Amino acid sequence: MKIAVCVKQVPDTWAEKKLTDADKTLDRESADGVMNELDEYAVEEALQLTEANGGEVVAVTMGPEKAEETVRKALQMGADSGIHIVDDSLHGSDAIATSLVLSKVLADKGFDLIIFGSESTDARMSVVPAMVAERLGVPQMTFANKVEVDGGSIKIQRQTEYGYDEVEAATPAVVSVVEKINEPRYPSFKGIMAAKKKPIDTVTVAEAGVDAGKVGLGAAWSEVEEFSERPPKAAGVKIEDDGSGGVKIAEYLSEQKFI
Repeated sequence: MKIAVCVKQVPDTWAEKKLTDADKTLDRESADGVMNELDEYAVEEALQLTEANGGEVVAVTMGPEKAEETVRKALQMGADSGIHIVDDSLHGSDAIATSLVLSKVLADKGFDLIIFGSESTDARMSVVPAMVAERLGVPQMTFANKVEVDGGSIKIQRQTEYGYDEVEAATPAVVSVVEKINEPRYPSFKGIMAAKKKPIDTVTVAEAGVDAGKVGLGAAWSEVEEFSERPPKAAGVKIEDDGSGGVKIAEYLSEQKFI
């Protein structure tokens, strides 16, 4: 079984995220870049599937040179090799362009499964897995909280508001997983050292067979026209209890239409 697991470098979840004044895109220098937390579950699921069924895991990312760190972490966890799609023309690409590039790179490489996290913590869109599946013409198995593979078929429990649906399809397929599916492993010292020798192929837009005019900020279907800094948090209302504190609290809650 050959599995591609797509990972993304995002700003640290706890960092204050900013946009640049120059082109109103994410300021990657203002915060440390880390592997998207939800992608760690995707990597873990890919590793567990190959440990149970045999095969290999290829970590794939699209991003600037620094994003190689995210591929390297997947290799430290146990992935066998990596692909880093890096090109200056990709700067500012939206989900549509991202799915186009990923699908071109992933096509015709013999992957039985392509696994994503359910969403990225910077954009929170949850659309790229479905877009990639559509472009590749393969089944999309989204929001999986359990994955089972039997030969050329795959069955998932698709998480829903009311529980889960059982969905089955033939491979190749695209799967996105939710955070409750497993517990991602920590890279061991042995894994960290071994990752230094594992290969990472770099791919440009031209090598992927994509027209540079279809990616990047200029090709994005949406744009940020204006932004401003979030205003400082206003001071709260302080109520001193002089015997009528309960009445004052009730009046305040009433004014705010909480009661």
